[in-house]
Amino acid sequence: MSAKISFSSDYTKGAHPRILERLVADNLVQNPGYGTDDICRSAADKIKKACGCQEGDVFFLVGGTQTNQTIIDMLLKPYEGVIAAQTGHIAAHEAGAIEFSGHKVLTIPGHIERQEDSEFVLPENAGKIDARELKGFIDTFYGDDNHEHMVFPGAVYISHPTEYGTLYTKKELTEISSVCKEYKIPLFLDGARLGYGLMSKRTDVTLQDIASLVDVFYIGGTKVGALFGEAVVFPNGVTTAHPIPVIKQHGALLAKGWLLGVQFDTLFTDDLYFEISRNAIEMAELLKEILREKNYRFFLDSPTNQQFVIVDNDKLKELDGQVGYGFWEKFDDTHTVIRFATDWATTKEDIEALKNFL
Repeated sequence: MSAKISFSSDYTKGAHPRILERLVADNLVQNPGYGTDDICRSAADKIKKACGCQEGDVFFLVGGTQTNQTIIDMLLKPYEGVIAAQTGHIAAHEAGAIEFSGHKVLTIPGHIERQEDSEFVLPENAGKIDARELKGFIDTFYGDDNHEHMVFPGAVYISHPTEYGTLYTKKELTEISSVCKEYKIPLFLDGARLGYGLMSKRTDVTLQDIASLVDVFYIGGTKVGALFGEAVVFPNGVTTAHPIPVIKQHGALLAKGWLLGVQFDTLFTDDLYFEISRNAIEMAELLKEILREKNYRFFLDSPTNQQFVIVDNDKLKELDGQVGYGFWEKFDDTHTVIRFATDWATTKEDIEALKNFL
């Protein structure tokens, strides 16, 4: 589809101009390979300072799926799997990448049951793991006399924001973290859209909170202002004896690692990462006002940059070729759930143009 304006995803644009300027300025500077350069060290130091974990470790990888696969493989023993919501990205939208690496995704409810006679079709906890259900899942596993013949729960995966744009509260993260600590299994947070979660007007979770509650997480760059790249943070230090070989085995160790370092060093200078993430939230709030004015029904109440609405199929035919949107799911025989995603570079002019089509 050739669209005049696109809200189909938050990774469809290039990179913030400051990053491009840095890349041009450093283009002919020779740097050692594989992230051992001074730029990567500077970027890692800035990230650790922002996270409040000066003793932690930071690694720069290229993309989200690659990062999820690499880190989960690093965390798990051969006979272990990873627990995730049934709607989690690794369970639903990564083409079996985790299973391909030899680990099963063990799913628990993602709370996407439709509500009757409600303003929003899905509940406010759509896409999230519940700590009590997590504990129940693990207890049931170890209560089975045959569990030695089953895939062990070796880690827990969550994303913040979730696939549905919803956010964990600090209380919810704390409860999940407590369950993981009780059973001595690591908690891994997928932060592909982390900036948009942190800048939401309806969150009580900070970057420092995340660093104190999870064992490993990543700060997404691909969807938040970088050309590509994710910064993996082990707040308490990496526990794998030799992480670099594992990263390399997954094809995740970039020879020209400084390309990743430049991008994150720029994003974490003068709070640029947070500034541009806030723009996506402000534009999403403006978009929500317009959608309400136009009497569109929301599929759920998303506090982040992804907005899900129910659209008549005839209206979709009008939008096709004019506006880029993301297909989400069939709602009924005459309606479809679609997603509009704002991003770090969305402008008010973009929103106004969409308004005209709606």
